[in-house]
Amino acid sequence: MLRALNSDGELAAVGNTAFALTPALRESYATGGDEELEYAAMLDAARASLRLLNAESADELAAFARRAVVSADVDGAVLRPDLDYSVVKLAGPIPLKVIAAIHLDTEDAEAAVRAAAAVVDAADLGDPDAEFVLGDAEDHELAWYAPQELPFLLELL
Repeated sequence: MLRALNSDGELAAVGNTAFALTPALRESYATGGDEELEYAAMLDAARASLRLLNAESADELAAFARRAVVSADVDGAVLRPDLDYSVVKLAGPIPLKVIAAIHLDTEDAEAAVRAAAAVVDAADLGDPDAEFVLGDAEDHELAWYAPQELPFLLELL
């Protein structure tokens, strides 16, 4: 998806599904400012990234096992509280010009991310062992990149 963003100049989210600071997310936290709540939405997006990785073939996952989150300021997103507090449906693809940042795991997270991608569904269903494995991946902070760095970032992967 990052390669398509670089070549096409826009990002098409799977099912137009994205994550945002929504009123439902704000209500689910007793305290926290916008920055903390936006971080919570980013963590939800990072977990969704694991689901996308889990859907990849074993060869693709072996070659690239990093969570990726693209942050953008968009209009027209529709709330989807039926799915989760931070889930929204986008109106369509996101043009590169509105992307604020790209967050990506570093190389040292790959083993943990690969393991977490394999158990993310079990963790969501409450399996404590899977939740532990998922926590190992989530302990890795996503690195921040400016949108202008995307071509160079892709060369390094």
